[in-house]
Amino acid sequence: MGRADCPICGVNIAMNEPAKDDGIVLTEAQKRAQRSRSIAIALSLAALVVLFYLMTLVKGPIILLRPM
Repeated sequence: MGRADCPICGVNIAMNEPAKDDGIVLTEAQKRAQRSRSIAIALSLAALVVLFYLMTLVKGPIILLRPM
């Protein structure tokens, strides 16, 4: 009998039993809203990456030829 088999405060903590806590369960409307937000964030991030890439192409190597 190990420590995991001893009840602590009336709760039996066994290592082989899966947790029965389902956590927060979202409704379908909440899942759709979360997916929409995730897509909006992904598109914004992609636009920012494209903007940085284009600015790098526009500035090009001329940025290295500036006076000191």
